[in-house]
Amino acid sequence: MTLRILHILDHSIPLHSGYTFRTLSILREQRRLGWETFHLTTPKQGATDALHEDVDGMTFFRTPSEPRNGLVAQMRLTANRIRTVIAAVRPHIIHAHSPVLNALPSLWCGWRASLPVVYEMRASWEDAAVDHGTTTEGSMRYRLSRALESFALRRADQVTTICEGLRADIAVRGVAADRIAVIPNAVDAAEFKFGVQADPALRRKLGLDGATVVGFAGSFYGYEGLDLLIEAARCMAVRRPDLRLLLVGGGPQEAALKQQVAQAGLGDRVVFTGRVPHDQVQRYYELIDVLAYPRLPIRLTELVTPLKPLEAMAQGRMFVASDVGGHRELIRHGETGFLFKAGDAAALEAAIESVLSQREAWPQIKAQARRFVEVERTWSGSVARYQGVYQRALARGGRIQPLPV
Repeated sequence: MTLRILHILDHSIPLHSGYTFRTLSILREQRRLGWETFHLTTPKQGATDALHEDVDGMTFFRTPSEPRNGLVAQMRLTANRIRTVIAAVRPHIIHAHSPVLNALPSLWCGWRASLPVVYEMRASWEDAAVDHGTTTEGSMRYRLSRALESFALRRADQVTTICEGLRADIAVRGVAADRIAVIPNAVDAAEFKFGVQADPALRRKLGLDGATVVGFAGSFYGYEGLDLLIEAARCMAVRRPDLRLLLVGGGPQEAALKQQVAQAGLGDRVVFTGRVPHDQVQRYYELIDVLAYPRLPIRLTELVTPLKPLEAMAQGRMFVASDVGGHRELIRHGETGFLFKAGDAAALEAAIESVLSQREAWPQIKAQARRFVEVERTWSGSVARYQGVYQRALARGGRIQPLPV
């Protein structure tokens, strides 16, 4: 019997985000294992009247949205669509992915249809709300958000998450250890070219000829600490006239960062590229001598491991990263990357200078980093862990279904 899994998603491709790229990697690997996957997105995908959409060889069921949807209305719409899709595809398992607004309707529909539910918590809803500025830690809204998250975690048949920091947070909410599994972020190393020389035309276009380039590629959120990177660049510019800072991407902090650059007199030293197509990002990585990930020490960054350092390792890029918990779990200091004290612009500056001063060691460090992702952080290895998760979910409460070997 072929295992059929219904994935409930906040959003999916063709939208681009770390969330959609992780999802796409999971779906591809599950299909390679011989499983049949179905996919439903919630109203968060965006306004649409279409009930399904074919993208990259996969069909995604969509949930048409309504004007001025509140959270309860979103969950009601999602639940109605889940019930319809269950009737159409007859899955063996519902696999709900963050946020909890997906888990709650999935649990209700799973109960009605006697289907096990796996809940994948990629980040807690209350922490995401804090980091996007919609609530404050300790507020009534925060406590309610955490209570709903804990409610869903305790009632799912199995829980998966992306790292050990989140596993520990789930356990303290009263979820037994044998119901929690870590499915870590990974990369498909074959998709990343290792040791490729930079495109000279792109280098000239961006005004980087002859420059030592420090950079960042990603979304410009406050917790990424890019203001510290600009401050470090300001201090380094005094003794490094060839230094340039390349910031690839965009986001909520973009205007504030540009204002900081102007006030620091770094207009000719900092290049903002804006957002670039995902399939072009590697060309920009190749221009950067040292990548920087200066995440600030907040609850989310202490608990959650990011994907970007893994991509840097796969490409053989040198990088420095703040010593928040998510980075410490992922990076081997001095072996695959370099850590510095979080929240400290002077420590960031010193870390970048240290890496730039030991170029003779770069080939070995790059090779070690690439080897790490090839051996320990492949999507095939991560996704294989779902087999045990699904078996336990099906067996819980007497539901037994064979999985293909």
